[in-house]
Amino acid sequence: MGDPYKDKMFKSNPYAKKKPLKGNLVVVLDGKYENRGLNLIQQPSRCLAANDVHEMILTDEDKKPGEVVNKIAYIGFFAVKESAVIVAGDEVKINGEIIGKIAGFDETHMPNHYNIVIYGKDRISGNERNLNLDDEVIIG
Repeated sequence: MGDPYKDKMFKSNPYAKKKPLKGNLVVVLDGKYENRGLNLIQQPSRCLAANDVHEMILTDEDKKPGEVVNKIAYIGFFAVKESAVIVAGDEVKINGEIIGKIAGFDETHMPNHYNIVIYGKDRISGNERNLNLDDEVIIG
């Protein structure tokens, strides 16, 4: 049996109901790159376990799973409060402010953490956004 995403078996969204992910920033990042070369995996979803820490990276390139992202701004790392599933297209909020939607996931640093790549209009880093440690992250 192959991968249902790679084999394009899903004809509609299989996620009938799911809880939003909640977490808090544990690191605020600064920095931007024009040629980062993040390879978004083909799969549009990832399961994130409670207490895991993952990185958020923002791009203003409208990309989807399976594509490469170059223009990025680093947002930060967050700790997951309760296990959840997140999917490309899910809205990402920090302190109630929408920063974008999940474009996909890069596994460069696995098994340490996922790079969660977010598509948004303003490629502004976490530090430039004046984010703080413990700021609330909600994805869903």
